Amino acid sequence: MKIHNWQKLLYSVGSLGVALSYQAFGAHLQFFYIDILGVKASYIGIGWSLYGLWNAVNDPLAGYWSDNTKTRFGRRRPWIAGFFIPLALFFYLLWAPPAAIIRGGDVPLVVYFMAVVLIFDLLWTIVAMNWTALFPEMITEEKERASVSGWRQFFGVVGLLAGVALPPALVGADWSGRGSMALIFAGVTAATLGLALLGSRENPAVMLEKQPPLREAVRATFASRSFRWFLLASLHKEFIFSIMLASIPFWAKYVLRIQRPIAVGESTLDAGLQISLLLGLTFVMAMPGIPIWTAVAKRLGATRGWQIAQGTFGATLLLIFVAGNFWQGLAATACLGLSIAGLLVFPDLLLSDVIDEDELVTGARREGMFFGINGLIIRFAFTMQGILITLVLISTRYVASTPALLYPEQPAAALLGIRAMTALAPLAASGLIIYFLSRYPLQGRRLADLRAQRLAVAAPSRPVGASASP
Repeated sequence: MKIHNWQKLLYSVGSLGVALSYQAFGAHLQFFYIDILGVKASYIGIGWSLYGLWNAVNDPLAGYWSDNTKTRFGRRRPWIAGFFIPLALFFYLLWAPPAAIIRGGDVPLVVYFMAVVLIFDLLWTIVAMNWTALFPEMITEEKERASVSGWRQFFGVVGLLAGVALPPALVGADWSGRGSMALIFAGVTAATLGLALLGSRENPAVMLEKQPPLREAVRATFASRSFRWFLLASLHKEFIFSIMLASIPFWAKYVLRIQRPIAVGESTLDAGLQISLLLGLTFVMAMPGIPIWTAVAKRLGATRGWQIAQGTFGATLLLIFVAGNFWQGLAATACLGLSIAGLLVFPDLLLSDVIDEDELVTGARREGMFFGINGLIIRFAFTMQGILITLVLISTRYVASTPALLYPEQPAAALLGIRAMTALAPLAASGLIIYFLSRYPLQGRRLADLRAQRLAVAAPSRPVGASASP
């Protein structure tokens, strides 16, 4: 199956829409409902717990349905085509609760919040999982995977940059511009996923493979020792992104005290622009890091490269912990950027090897199930961070803002708690990831043997990825 460079490029553009919608959701939605709309933090914490249970159902089912879809257009592409526009619509609805619901207080807001979040998440899961599952099927050679992964992560960083850094500047201090922001982001999400669909290709031979029933498919997926160690690393990596993105708005507002304009030469930076710069510089710095970590993947392998990136990331978190003003925070987040690029490049390379190993065991390529189960597990990062933030804010007597008092004074315990959940919790998770990767078996000689076996079972008449079974 010949994949042209223009197809790889268009396929990779989808990473922008996937990252933009998910990161804006993860970085700002919780802050919006708690600090701006005034919903009790405990209610949102309960909501994130329900969200985790919801993902126990929709992620593996979406993966199983995708693996077992048989149409003349392929297995994955029809799902993307059918759901990327509804996904953009429900992204908009996240940020636009009707005025009557806002006036109704906590209960109507929480009901609306949960209903729209769960539908948005289902749509995002279907689209993102099917788009991601195309990667190891379309791109089968190791170094080519590293190169295309670099392209995907470049567009992903652009999406991260826009999703995390732009909302504070677009919505304003009172969030009155949230509707316009949501509309722009929804349009970009739909457009980039539509382009990705144009560049996507599927291997027709793979649809002829016999897939196991759902229960057996789930059992076989978790039976993979390689996948279990990968899942532990993947979950804690997602927790790091989730807890930092959710914490940074609190950290910027109350620890760095980004509350009013500051003078820069003859110009001034308002609070929203300061936060945008603080977040944006992280991902601007990640861009030159992508080719660096792609080269590391080709030279040292994905597992070793991820460990190195995670170690440097953990060390720079100490700068986040001690930062006390805008300029210190800006320097700290800039240092994080180079390491963040590595955390983006490596995980899909490891998971692609896991899927290749599974093909030799089951005789079928089951990207949908693996990405679906991974999606299920990493969504628990939202639950973990939601519970942690709720416990920290409640136990440290955090004071939420009100329309009359946008910048309440926080007790010392709350400031320390915000510092800890922004820097120390991700630091602990980084140490665990390095350990989990040390136990991940697909590296060194075993990985080389796996690739040799795949080449041996790929007959000249059968593209790699078709069943090896008679």
